[in-house]
Amino acid sequence: MKTFEGNKDTKKLNLAIIQSKFNKNICERLLAGALSCLRENSVDEELIDIVKVPGAFEIPLAADKLAAQKKYDAIICLGAVIKGETAHFEYVSKAVTDGLLKVNLKYGVPVIFGVLTTYTEEQAEERAGENENNKGWESAEAALEMANLVRKLNNH
Repeated sequence: MKTFEGNKDTKKLNLAIIQSKFNKNICERLLAGALSCLRENSVDEELIDIVKVPGAFEIPLAADKLAAQKKYDAIICLGAVIKGETAHFEYVSKAVTDGLLKVNLKYGVPVIFGVLTTYTEEQAEERAGENENNKGWESAEAALEMANLVRKLNNH
């Protein structure tokens, strides 16, 4: 019996990070968390591309364009959708979730969902804290593991 599991081997991993500019303070903290994790795991910064999009709704298109290049071992998507007084929150959250899932399956590239979908700004701030309390950090860890797992599965 074989067990396949990803690890944090960072040798020659090409990574992309897509960051929403909407809810700027929170998204900047998510990006800082992701980069901190990647640095701590010795990822070569020359192999990291950062793409900034206006809002979370634009993340799936950017992910699709990046995945189509077949250059990246994983794509980390960071954003924050915070519930307001209208149904906009539900529509954007669902569209982003569905869009990123489709990119994952269409290209076989790990597209990591680091988009916060919270009911309050305080909840978003809690999830954009320091290191392991930062969903950007967690998303970067997941990207490393999934990139390596997909490599293993592709070579099996």
